[in-house]
Amino acid sequence: MPSMLRLDSSIDPVASVSRRLTQAFADAWAARGPQHTVVARDLVADPVPHLTHTAQHWPEHLRAEGAPDLAAQDAVRDAVIGQLLAADVLVVGAPMYNYSVPSQLKTWLDHVHVPGLLAPFGGETQPLRGRPAVIVSTRGAIYDDGSATAGWDHTVPPIELVLGTALGMDVRVVTVSRTLSQSIARLAGERERFDAELAAAEAELARLAAELG
Repeated sequence: MPSMLRLDSSIDPVASVSRRLTQAFADAWAARGPQHTVVARDLVADPVPHLTHTAQHWPEHLRAEGAPDLAAQDAVRDAVIGQLLAADVLVVGAPMYNYSVPSQLKTWLDHVHVPGLLAPFGGETQPLRGRPAVIVSTRGAIYDDGSATAGWDHTVPPIELVLGTALGMDVRVVTVSRTLSQSIARLAGERERFDAELAAAEAELARLAAELG
């Protein structure tokens, strides 16, 4: 049965725009029929632990001599990777926090970016090559080309590097900006633009959920 893995990393369980959009994708995926299953992991409620030793960047067969026993940590990594490998489609909720990736999501990326296991190292080890991954990017302010903050988004690029370049996945990005126009008075004039971006994102995610996998 086709399976979708949904990852959420927003720390707001109520008003999160990224969670609203990953939910929209999941609903559209599940609407294709009962055979289209959804596996959800909330990286805030069910976090992946931080790496604790440099050897964890490598699979066991590529670790330096004298590396410590990391069996418990490897079991966590293998479970994270196994969940990803079992998914036909990945959707990632990636809100911008301080111009970068939420720490919960960064830790998940650290567990799947393993050269010689999911990423090439001395060979073409890319078992996820070509598999669809949808990044749902949400940003509070304005990052349009020509704006004072253009180029300040350091959320999507590292995710694209890990999932797309390193793991070889087929990455699509759906972005909504101006989310703070809902709550900050000085951005209230951007609310109409936010609403339009949100509607366009929901439509695009519904299209992707109906086509991918």
